[in-house]
Amino acid sequence: MQQFEMTNLERLNLKRKAAKKRRKRLLIIVVVVFVFILCGLFVIFSGGDTSTGINLNIFKKELNAKTLQPPEYVDEQLIHNGFARTGVKINEINNIVIHYVGNPGTTAQNNRDYFDKPDTTVCSHFVIGLDGEIIQCVPLDEKSNASNNRNIDTISIEVCHPDASGEFNDATYDALVKLTAWLCDNSDLDHDDVIRHYDITGKVCPKYFVDNESAWYFFKKDVQLALDKY
Repeated sequence: MQQFEMTNLERLNLKRKAAKKRRKRLLIIVVVVFVFILCGLFVIFSGGDTSTGINLNIFKKELNAKTLQPPEYVDEQLIHNGFARTGVKINEINNIVIHYVGNPGTTAQNNRDYFDKPDTTVCSHFVIGLDGEIIQCVPLDEKSNASNNRNIDTISIEVCHPDASGEFNDATYDALVKLTAWLCDNSDLDHDDVIRHYDITGKVCPKYFVDNESAWYFFKKDVQLALDKY
């Protein structure tokens, strides 16, 4: 009788040990799944660490730009101020937005340096000067702070002008057409995807192109003519 009772105890202990092992395995599986989910969320919402050799952007939409490198005629002078340049990545480019600086007679360098001041909160991707010089201030895969709620999917161009009318001189205009056409080609856009700051917020910017609709029409036509050469 004692032998029989011991056998039942042994069986009970074996069942308890087996149940404990199952609970342990289940806990391990739950922890592994939880860690996997966390890693997945990190991959989706983070920019990724390229030093690991793992492509952490596989779930992100690729930016519709053929290259992030500007043309050779562009002077790359990226700003570093943390207020104007946030470093926030953009996932698509849907429009090219034209602005005017609003400060008659100032140069591209003047405006670029203003963007880089510690207390400045605005910036654009490019500034075009009175001699047709072009300075890049922000990389093409980062948002600027020039077009309000459209910063996240647009490339912005600020343009210098000699007087209060906002009209661009020939050198500036030609450079604007050339850069805009290149940006359109680089992002698979056309002249209809070129807009004014005015078209987003109603602000009179760029002033001359808002005051003179025909000038805006012919500018977009010139952009398309330049684009057709690509």
